[in-house]
Amino acid sequence: MRTIAALFVIIIFFILFFPVCLLLLLLRKFNRKLASRISQCIVRGAFRAAMWPGGMKRIVKGLENIPKDTPVLYAANHRSILDAALGYIAVPNLTGFVAKKEIKKVPFLNLWMLNVNCLFLDRSDLRAGMKVILTCIDYIKDGYSIFIAPEGTRSHEKDPLPFKDGSLKPAQKTGCPIIPVAITGTDDLFENHKPWLRRTKVIIEFGKPIHLNELPPEVQKHPGAYVREKVIEMLNGHDALLR
Repeated sequence: MRTIAALFVIIIFFILFFPVCLLLLLLRKFNRKLASRISQCIVRGAFRAAMWPGGMKRIVKGLENIPKDTPVLYAANHRSILDAALGYIAVPNLTGFVAKKEIKKVPFLNLWMLNVNCLFLDRSDLRAGMKVILTCIDYIKDGYSIFIAPEGTRSHEKDPLPFKDGSLKPAQKTGCPIIPVAITGTDDLFENHKPWLRRTKVIIEFGKPIHLNELPPEVQKHPGAYVREKVIEMLNGHDALLR
């Protein structure tokens, strides 16, 4: 019933708000940031409404670590296809995110993702991947934060896979802070029980800002390992919260 209820909410959202989505796509041509803010509010509301009947209890920590006066690069571990959605409803600032290109083929959803500044990544095409990174840099310079998973794919182990240094280039090139994000429980909400949602507790924790230009030169050359360690430190503290 939880899965059916969550799907019902999403379907109703797409039906009711599809005309709004088209209007917002038009508005983007004249005032992109206003269209993005409105879209983000609507999409957050839809995700929150869908997750409530899904049986999720969400714990968000560390919001005070996110700067209010500058865009940031969120670097999160990746456990589930729901990570981006649940991280998205937690962030306080105007934010776009990077998703795999396959999602671009999902009707209706792809239009909303364009409205909230989603970038679609082809993980098999290095040139296309570099183009996405360059677009992330442009977004950050324009005042948008970016939510990214530096592992590049999902991992269900306790510790995340190595973080790719290239995914952190937007922070290196713009000087924006990196906010490490530790996510626990999203795979147990859905991934471990496909195709059904299960009642579970999800933890999303935002770490303290990392300013790469303040780190030793050897760390700046390979920042992925450093950011990954910060995420692991937070993940190790989640066991007590899951009890």
